Amino acid sequence: MLSGGLYAARCQSARAGSRQAAFPGLPACSPFSGPLCGGQASRASHSSLRGPSVTAIALAHLPDRALIRVSGPDAAHFLQNLMTADIGDTDRNGAGFGALLTPQGKILFDFLVYKSGDAYLLDAPEAAAAELSKRLSFYRLRAKVEVEQLPAETGVFAAWNGAIEVPGALLTVIDPRLEALGQRIVGPVTQLSDAAGASLTDMAAYDAHRIGLGIPEGLKDYDYSDIFPHDADLDQLGGVSFKKGCFVGQEVVARMQHRGTARKRFVQVESTTALPEKGTGITAQGKPVGTLGSSAALNGRTAGLALLRLDKVVQAKEKGSLLECGGAELQVSLPEWAGFSWPEASAAD
Repeated sequence: MLSGGLYAARCQSARAGSRQAAFPGLPACSPFSGPLCGGQASRASHSSLRGPSVTAIALAHLPDRALIRVSGPDAAHFLQNLMTADIGDTDRNGAGFGALLTPQGKILFDFLVYKSGDAYLLDAPEAAAAELSKRLSFYRLRAKVEVEQLPAETGVFAAWNGAIEVPGALLTVIDPRLEALGQRIVGPVTQLSDAAGASLTDMAAYDAHRIGLGIPEGLKDYDYSDIFPHDADLDQLGGVSFKKGCFVGQEVVARMQHRGTARKRFVQVESTTALPEKGTGITAQGKPVGTLGSSAALNGRTAGLALLRLDKVVQAKEKGSLLECGGAELQVSLPEWAGFSWPEASAAD
């Protein structure tokens, strides 16, 4: 049974941590088509690429995701001491977003987490699920906790362009990162796929939707153990709690937050030509300014995500330099939900 309407388009800027049920509009201004500045005036250069021009509700099985069940009397306390987010938010809202960090504060794994009865389900990249399960078991020690990776027959689906109720679903939640991403649904893969009927699409369509909203994901946009939570915008998407107690890597992340020293951010890029593979360097006048993440064809152009030094982008703009990646010229913009802005030109010198 289908319910609800499309997420209404909005052009409002969002403060950090907000959740907009919106399909952001096309860029009104980018570092290469308008002024850059800090503070309130810079909100004009915040934007996201509009998602695919469809009106029907879409549902996609995500075979690149796996589920890890964490159960037992100590499950909540166990996760609270490890992950960047507050497990209490998951208890209250049914879903959360967070990461496990290295002691140096870099992202070791990122995942969504769902409340499932007395247990929790971690929705993580399938390629990293076995290692994540192993790491959780390593930290278990004497805690009364069981860690189990669920078989692939129980899978993760994403639904967007509206709300959908799929017969046989075991769990349905709004994506905790950004409401406009839609729903996450857990259940038997074959049963849910059959029940979806004409609404069923593929993972590539979901990735185009995700990229169009400016949401980076581990392994698709960056490698683990390479970047900090602020770099991957976890602080913007509810993935880090600065009020809870300690977790692995907490001191580094807290220091970066309170000193405002995050210089790199994932932002949105687009080009009129195809973009190269993830990890390709991005330059301005031959000098490195960042790296490319994932990309997808979107409304006649190629949209992508990129981890960029914001100050270097501002410097390039001031000099009239283009950003290039593998021979493709890039336009760049901040996601509509971003609570950060371009640094002042003087601060970028």
